[in-house]
Amino acid sequence: MIRPFHGFALLSLGIAGACATVPPIMGDPAVTVTATAETPPVGTAREDAADDPAIWLNPANPAASLVVGTDKKGGLYVYDLKGAQKSFLPAPGLNNVDLIELPDGRVLVAASDRSDLATASIHLSLLDTATGTLRFLGRQPVGPGEAYGICFGALAADGQVKVYTATKGGLIYENTFGLGVPVGSVRTVAIVPTQTEGCVADLRTNTLYIGEEDAGIWAIDIATGAKRMVAPVDNKMLVADVEGLAIAPEGKDGGYLVASSQGDNAYAVFRLPGVTPVGRFRIAQGAFGSTEETDGIELDNGAFGADFPGGLFIAQDGQNAPSAQNFKFARWDEILAALGEGK
Repeated sequence: MIRPFHGFALLSLGIAGACATVPPIMGDPAVTVTATAETPPVGTAREDAADDPAIWLNPANPAASLVVGTDKKGGLYVYDLKGAQKSFLPAPGLNNVDLIELPDGRVLVAASDRSDLATASIHLSLLDTATGTLRFLGRQPVGPGEAYGICFGALAADGQVKVYTATKGGLIYENTFGLGVPVGSVRTVAIVPTQTEGCVADLRTNTLYIGEEDAGIWAIDIATGAKRMVAPVDNKMLVADVEGLAIAPEGKDGGYLVASSQGDNAYAVFRLPGVTPVGRFRIAQGAFGSTEETDGIELDNGAFGADFPGGLFIAQDGQNAPSAQNFKFARWDEILAALGEGK
């Protein structure tokens, strides 16, 4: 029933504006690129499901490289570079994912497991690079908190590897694994004030980059835990939420750090080692759709064959209507050229 007097009272009090649409915050201008490939929609429809990708570069045949991606409601997918699905491993409750090739040639996949919201865990599996399938190894509890970000750290000659877990509450943990088996105690590396997500380690400088969603990007000294805010949310380069992080290392300490500026559907690029702003880009409509509300991203600046000769950038697409969410693949060399950074 319409209540005209009530509506008039609201107008007289100046409250009508509360119903107006608030324009979204837009950061600095961004150049555009288009996707070269995309994956099928994930199996979970009409929900926030697809989240984070990880890339395995096939050294013998780069064009036959593989991508692992998470469906937070379903499990882990494996794709080829055309975006075609190779396999699926059911595992509800996963969020971010990373992988690493061990000294014996096996590829270890670690995903942040938030199926228990009170205790962060790591879901471990092995990627069979010949068949593109995953074999579950086990689930390793880490500590209190809800698991969000995850990334691999140092790999020793004997196969021991560090894994970093960033929790929703801001605790950053370090685990040690030996060929997929826990061998050391959990260490708390640092604590950031509020919710975290993106995680990437630069072992050249012993730095862990962590995205604090509403605040910006932290650089954390892995050895000491000392941290400094290197890229704050400023509504210019970064518009909250800060989500996925990815790195393209070059030389002793150079290259690029990329962050998902989810709040305005863009990606912010910083030059290392100083985390100096380079510019921003978006993935626009082309042969494949655009990307919006991106959670996870991944980047490898190696050569991946004819389709991705100068590197591969992958972004989760949070708005892939009318289909479920998926992942879009773009050429890293085209992104650099659009930013004026092409060689």
